[in-house]
Amino acid sequence: MQLLHRVLFVTASIYVGVCVIMFVMQRSLQYFPDARAMSPAAEGLTRATSETLTTPDGERIIVWWSPPADATRPVFLYLHGNGANLVARARRFERLSANGTGLMAVSWRGYGGSTGSPTESGLVTDAHTAYAELARRVDPRRIVIFGESLGSTVAVKLAAQVPVAALVLDSSFTSALDVAMGAYPFLPVSLLMRDQFRADLAAPQVTVPVLQIHCRPDPVTPFALAERLNELLAGRRPIVALDGACHPAPVSRFEEPLHAFLADVLR
Repeated sequence: MQLLHRVLFVTASIYVGVCVIMFVMQRSLQYFPDARAMSPAAEGLTRATSETLTTPDGERIIVWWSPPADATRPVFLYLHGNGANLVARARRFERLSANGTGLMAVSWRGYGGSTGSPTESGLVTDAHTAYAELARRVDPRRIVIFGESLGSTVAVKLAAQVPVAALVLDSSFTSALDVAMGAYPFLPVSLLMRDQFRADLAAPQVTVPVLQIHCRPDPVTPFALAERLNELLAGRRPIVALDGACHPAPVSRFEEPLHAFLADVLR
């Protein structure tokens, strides 16, 4: 009996220790920023300029801005995922804006030349800051929020609160909490996780048309979580489901349905 008690004590101590480590280290496991300064010109984005915006809480965030060719074109507010920086998405931006579509891409705090450190509340603040600036430059009825991976959760939250034309979600999911619970089923994730990114709670307040793109064998965010999110969106369209593993989805593989969606909602 004494041996059993010792085994149980050691096991419980190890488990508690793992929980403590995960709680302390969680943000380093959730965000993977490349903080190096960036230049759109160096990436061949000749129409784009790099600008600095100041957030209400005093951080200075970088945005890349490509104006639309004319006032009739849509303008993407691009919210990227949890890794790298805008340089890693340069070819995506080039393709998304090739036909004269405008684009403002946000470099989250702690990423690519922006000050601060990433947190959920911080990313939401960054998104609102960029939206306010973009809405000052173009008609909000031409703004299409484009969320990629983790950025899709912020995109849903933003679309629930501000006027926009539409929402595009690449590799989206209900919440970071659900993703983490799937990855760590042996831990009390709901008690430990600070930045849960609950897109599922904001989704019912999104009234604009929504297009989701997702690879069925997504190695990061399960397709099933995109389906669950889709059910919560009033303006949902059928998910553009792509074969073959990818995360995020290559623009070349969803250009046609994206253009059709934009033509429909912005006519």
